[in-house]
Amino acid sequence: MRLRKKVVAAVSSLVLATAVLAGCSSSDATTAATEVAATSTVAASTVDGTQDAATVLKADKAVHTAGDSSSDAVAVELTGSSATASGEGVTVDGGTVTIAAAGTYRISGRLDGQIVVNAPDATVTLILDGAEISSTTTAAIAATEVGQLVVSLADGSSNTLSDASSYADDADVDAALFSAGDLTVTGAGKLTVTGNGNDGITSKDGLLVESGTITVTAKDDGLRGKDYVAVSGGTITVTAGGDGVKADNTEDADSGYVSISGGTVEVTSEGDGVDAATDIVVTNGTLTITAGGGHTVQPADDTSAKGLKSGVITVLEGGTIAVDASDDAVHTDGAVHFNGAKVTVASGDDGVHAEGQQIIDGGSLEVTAAVEGLEAAVFVLNDGTVHVISSDDGINGAGGTTGTDTADQGGQQGGGFPGGGGGPGGGEEVGDFSVTINGGSLVIDSEGDGLDSNGVASITGGTVVVNGPEGNGNGALDVNGTFTVSGGTLLAAGSAGMVVTPGADSGQGWISATLDSAIAAGTTVQITDGDGTVVATYVTSKSVQNITFSSSKITSGESYTISTGGTATGASTGGLAASGSLGSATKVATVTAGQAPAGGGQGRRGGR
Repeated sequence: MRLRKKVVAAVSSLVLATAVLAGCSSSDATTAATEVAATSTVAASTVDGTQDAATVLKADKAVHTAGDSSSDAVAVELTGSSATASGEGVTVDGGTVTIAAAGTYRISGRLDGQIVVNAPDATVTLILDGAEISSTTTAAIAATEVGQLVVSLADGSSNTLSDASSYADDADVDAALFSAGDLTVTGAGKLTVTGNGNDGITSKDGLLVESGTITVTAKDDGLRGKDYVAVSGGTITVTAGGDGVKADNTEDADSGYVSISGGTVEVTSEGDGVDAATDIVVTNGTLTITAGGGHTVQPADDTSAKGLKSGVITVLEGGTIAVDASDDAVHTDGAVHFNGAKVTVASGDDGVHAEGQQIIDGGSLEVTAAVEGLEAAVFVLNDGTVHVISSDDGINGAGGTTGTDTADQGGQQGGGFPGGGGGPGGGEEVGDFSVTINGGSLVIDSEGDGLDSNGVASITGGTVVVNGPEGNGNGALDVNGTFTVSGGTLLAAGSAGMVVTPGADSGQGWISATLDSAIAAGTTVQITDGDGTVVATYVTSKSVQNITFSSSKITSGESYTISTGGTATGASTGGLAASGSLGSATKVATVTAGQAPAGGGQGRRGGR
């Protein structure tokens, strides 16, 4: 864990977890969770994952506003190896054009050299109007002393900047477009930036992109602002050998964040797509990221190639986000809050990984490929639509070192083979982790455990469908501690070797049936009550031998029949149909609600 200066107000992880598990809204806990400055190492459990975008941004340093460019512009005509100027504030020395006064300057023509802005505390606006600036020794534009540099792209113009092929390790100026003060890029024109030696566009304070069509190719980082990178509009395309968009202030509590509130951002990076020392907040716009070559590529051991990476919290509240990353698609050292955005991710590791809380309060989240789909110490789904495809666990309540990767330590309570009992995983350590479903829709398609918690789990509402593993070394459900269902609908289907069922003290009835033999993918399964009424219809997507089901239609102690055949009608949620009919279905099992299957194994290998 990196040394941070950003912590939430003193809220114990136990109290915080209790509030989250109760399904509190973003506004309920914001006062207690307001971030305050203090020298501390942030513990993931202290970051309040229910914070909304407004709360997070209010605690962050305010984004600067673009300086006034309404004054008459001084014309600067670039002439190849030199330049001419029509007014004061500009000096020309060969290929170096120096601007030393506040004001607006219209730049046009071609220059083999550099524009330097040396105007301490001033606001300088450069209107690029068909400007082509190339330097072989340093930056194309370097504002070495300035309060704010505004780069305005004239309507209809096309402009290019390129810099030296290398910089000294201790160079102060190290980007094709560089500002020591706040930097704003605006206007309706085009800007192409090539960072041959290091970064493309860099501000040592804050970087704001308001508009324009901006294409950046960089040896290292594409867009970098020390305090923040804020995008409110424009069309931005970044190709970076390092990180695509980066805010790297690790010293100040309110800085080091990335905010996207509009525009279109497309990033292709060898490193992280978006890397924020503290927060990532997306409220609108379109964000597309390919990091490290995408989820089919194995990242180098010394390279971080995550899609979205934050040190404190990531809030995805609006817009459309697509991430394809060789490492975690979304990763945070603290918390992540899905609160309305449409998010699609593919990952060579975790789809979404949070060291602390992962809260879903709305929007949609689609994990199209991952090793582990969603992993967090505390996972809560309150609302929204979630679909996870994973080669290992679908959802994993885990973190740190407690209860993780302890293969085969689960003991063999229940035997780990047919003949054992249901319930929580036998003999395993119960960590301080939880998975809670309060609402929304969750569909899991996993080759490993489907819904897995190295601590506790509960379902109070919503719809959960787990299309679990076919192999007996994993189960559709895997919970080390207590597992209760008190509302909503649960259907979990998978292999029979490692069956875990809800606890006997669940407030809602449930059944779990282990079949004499597996039924094939594409089979329609009917669950009927003692009167022959269909209470659930499910179409398998894999071969399954155990089916666990809970809904308000199940009464503990009553008998239910599992049959194959008949028809499924209406909308389907992960194979769970809106309705169905028996027709000529064939009975394959009869079970009593609230009793673990006689053929279900409970022994578990330690969850990851």
